[in-house]
Amino acid sequence: MIKPVRYSENNKNDILKRTSGSTADYEEGVKKIISDVRSRGDEALKEYTIKFDGVKLDDLRVSPQEFDEAEGIVGSDYKAMLQRATENIATFHRAQLRQGFEIKGNGFILGQKVTPLESAGLYVPGGKAAYPSTVLMNAVPAKIAGVNRIVMVTPPLQNGKIKPEVLVAAKIAGVSEVYKVGGAQAIAALAYGTESIKKVNKITGPGNIYVAAAKKLVYGDCGIDMIAGPSEILIIADGDADAENVAADLLSQAEHDELATAVLITNSMDLAQNVCAALENRLKNLARRAIAQASIKNNCKVIVTDDLERAVQLSDELAPEHLELAVKEPFELLKKVRNAGSVFLGYNTPEPVGDYYAGPNHTLPTGGTAKFSSPLGVEDFIKTTQYIYYTREKLRESADDIVMFANSEGLTAHAQSVSVRIEK
Repeated sequence: MIKPVRYSENNKNDILKRTSGSTADYEEGVKKIISDVRSRGDEALKEYTIKFDGVKLDDLRVSPQEFDEAEGIVGSDYKAMLQRATENIATFHRAQLRQGFEIKGNGFILGQKVTPLESAGLYVPGGKAAYPSTVLMNAVPAKIAGVNRIVMVTPPLQNGKIKPEVLVAAKIAGVSEVYKVGGAQAIAALAYGTESIKKVNKITGPGNIYVAAAKKLVYGDCGIDMIAGPSEILIIADGDADAENVAADLLSQAEHDELATAVLITNSMDLAQNVCAALENRLKNLARRAIAQASIKNNCKVIVTDDLERAVQLSDELAPEHLELAVKEPFELLKKVRNAGSVFLGYNTPEPVGDYYAGPNHTLPTGGTAKFSSPLGVEDFIKTTQYIYYTREKLRESADDIVMFANSEGLTAHAQSVSVRIEK
């Protein structure tokens, strides 16, 4: 059974220690897969699909008939729910759209233009679970950004098909180019292209450690959103929080995989003890009990601090992917939070509200990277280009400064490219 730990400076390092999401041990094997896909294309993809997924495919692309078949399988209530979730996600992400700008002065124009990426590849995990929500969270902001070509890759089921809910989500989000391929080999195909899959400018979406390693290795030849590690949740709760609710929220992340991390920080020892007891009871009837139990046993921490301010300080050092503020005045505490992927406020906003439905993105920085990274959004699917215009008079006015600057760096040709115009 998990037991509460009272925070002190002596155990701070243990508290801040987290599960490693390092890809280093996997990169050598992944390099070979990437190289193989680059040299043999579709043939390599099909062989890896047999090897890793146990499926022999003649055609990698999902056909229009398979999309129709999926719609026939999925009920109308489920489709209506996906539509509502899509609109919520779209409403939030439309607010992220930004325009270019121009600054005009006497003899000069400075500007920045915003351009959508030409293409994006969306990775949707399969295996232990398949995620229609990931389809929406990646495809909707890409569409809103104005990306021309959106390609989705996802591992096939044992029957050689894609989970119907995933295909219906793709159709609702406007993605029609879908391939039955997963793992590092799918990332290689998106980055470098094969006979069937034309390469893309950027790859987004979470995956297992092999996918993370592949994204890291192809970065530079194409863009990536982030290198996602194991899922994590940190809950800051006061004495008025409901122990059963807090335990349920911790388990909502623990069931993702054995490496997932769930942490509670509270100023109430009573709540901490009650949450530990509730965790043990709730685990007994959980569908994904074995996975959640391993996560809780190895990575769960229940920490008691003297006050909520210390709780926020610890949270900021951990910079969690998901942060729940299960406290009486969550908006006051939010003002003090600096580092978190997504924050869930109050007693009635569990993390799954954001995973599926509210609108903010669920593709979030993990492993402490929320200290310098942001959630996936429209900006991941655009790029900016800046521009400068000077009249002859403005160049003459600025020439001495520019020439002095260039000469101070020893770059005389830079200086001459300005002075030659002035001399004329």
